[in-house]
Amino acid sequence: MSEKQTYFYVTTPIYYVNDDPHIGHAYTTVLADVLARYHRLLGVPTFFLTGTDEHGEKVFRAATKHGISPQQQADATVVHFLELWKKLEITNDDFLRTTEERHERVVSEILQDLYERGEIYKDKYEGWYSVSEERFFTEKELVDGKDPISGRPVEWIEEENYFFRMSQYQDWLVGYINKHPEFIQPDFRRNETLGFLRQPLGDLCVSRPKSRLAWGIELPFDRDYVCYVWFDALVNYISAVGYRRDDAMFQKWWPVSYHLIGKDILTTHTVYWPTMLKAMGVPLPRTVFAHGWWLAADSKMSKTEGNVVNPMELCEKYGVDAFRYYLMAEMTLGHDSSFSEDSFIERYNNDLADNLGNMLSRVLKMILPHFGGRLPAAGKLQAVDTELEQTVLATVASMEAAIRGMQINRGLESILNAVKACNRYFEQTRPWALAKSGDKERLGTVLNTAAEALRIISGLLYPVIPARMYAMREALGIAPADLEPKVAKLQEWGQLPAGAEVSDVKSLFPRINVKEFKEKEHRKPVKEENVVDLINISQFAQVQLKTAKVVTAERVAGADRLLKMQIELGDEQRQIVAGIAQHYAPEDLAGKNIIVVTNLEPATIRGVESNGMLLAAKQGDKLTLLTTDHPDFASGAPAN
Repeated sequence: MSEKQTYFYVTTPIYYVNDDPHIGHAYTTVLADVLARYHRLLGVPTFFLTGTDEHGEKVFRAATKHGISPQQQADATVVHFLELWKKLEITNDDFLRTTEERHERVVSEILQDLYERGEIYKDKYEGWYSVSEERFFTEKELVDGKDPISGRPVEWIEEENYFFRMSQYQDWLVGYINKHPEFIQPDFRRNETLGFLRQPLGDLCVSRPKSRLAWGIELPFDRDYVCYVWFDALVNYISAVGYRRDDAMFQKWWPVSYHLIGKDILTTHTVYWPTMLKAMGVPLPRTVFAHGWWLAADSKMSKTEGNVVNPMELCEKYGVDAFRYYLMAEMTLGHDSSFSEDSFIERYNNDLADNLGNMLSRVLKMILPHFGGRLPAAGKLQAVDTELEQTVLATVASMEAAIRGMQINRGLESILNAVKACNRYFEQTRPWALAKSGDKERLGTVLNTAAEALRIISGLLYPVIPARMYAMREALGIAPADLEPKVAKLQEWGQLPAGAEVSDVKSLFPRINVKEFKEKEHRKPVKEENVVDLINISQFAQVQLKTAKVVTAERVAGADRLLKMQIELGDEQRQIVAGIAQHYAPEDLAGKNIIVVTNLEPATIRGVESNGMLLAAKQGDKLTLLTTDHPDFASGAPAN
């Protein structure tokens, strides 16, 4: 183990109750749950907080639309979050609603204290306001006259309000971020915040007049105003762990280990929140970690486009554990990742059905008939046995390092490699041949070694896929007291006692029939064709096309359709991933001149980062790359 932690406190953002939860909410919450579960297995005291953000204009407008009160809107919608967290087996220690009295009292006391100390003042204000983000934006921040985050319209508002003197903390905040690189992660998100802070920082409007919005926490020093929802919401991270109410509890858990957030709320958490805490005299969080978005076909999910993924439906269709595994294995923390049901099924079949589930089945089906369902003892070990032992034990350290380094997908990749090593071990040792020849001692050693490897692998996967791994550990004959694993025992080989009773188990991960799935998809209503969405020349000009030369190409492990390529763009070299493996062999691509879109935001596909997209034409089952007709044409040249 690495250096001992004294506690672990992790939070998700609190989610708006203006609409039902989607895959983004599920992802952040499952991520927090995996981190919390793993730290508990390490024996680290852990506190996991999530909840709902129930004040503000978005909730008020949703309630008005539905013809109910804001509190009724909140009460009705919060149920869907609670149901989903139960379905996803989320093990949060607290669920805070910002309409709870325990939270509202703390917010009021903070506001009163800051007002009395001159940190909050009243002034006139005018500016562009986004209902979607519940924020004011400057003229410079608008994109095509719209909210730069949601792309929705903004409203010009002029009114008197109360302001927090955030601007006076700008130099301090820049210095703090530079001295504490761990405060904002990943690194490129830290650079985003520092870039934002290169411009003069204004004061923060912390009120809304009741004449415009009455739904919120009333300002204790002026009953004509309510608190700005973002000032209110951020306080949940400390109000839930005893701030101003239980000093012992607060001292135990604060500073928070990780605030997990989506990249769209980076500024509120890395500018507003730290300056608020500084003014309050409260230590700053250890780390604010901003993850990317789940995209649908490389586009942001939205209700307007009809491409929002419903996590409850996926859980019903494929199982909770499969959904949790996909979320953790598919996305590289910090980067965007593209969701498709095809990729879900491919990863499920390859990782869980064909490798993990198949390996367990192979072991049990040999122990049950040949040893009466009792785990055989290990005899004299051979090199092939100790090699598997070393591979699996090394995976324990790899997974711990991946958790601490916020690289969960890499940790899962190392576990999958250990599972593959188990399957190779069976092919090398051929236990079916040993059974046929009557070499029962050697057969017992092989089955004992394989079962012990699965004991450790199931323990490492337990925080990610708890129900299936609990069932797997039961099937391996692990004692009831050890079904919930501890990392200390996973670091030790030989914990499965000889004679332990194994049990047959139905396939943990039944393979999905891809052909049947495709047939169902084809039977779905098809969108009307011959409808062309036109763009203007200025929109087209935003796409940067350049010529590129393929330096190397190789297949992406576990993906039938994907190739990973290193490309040359003038003096720059990049990596891109493309679904062309069924049309081009890797060796056919080296040296080829292709056309690439170069200004796409990086995306992660099957755990591999892609920085660009190549262009190709497809007709039926045929696909061809768009290339230059001159073999010596320089790479990096504009192609549009």
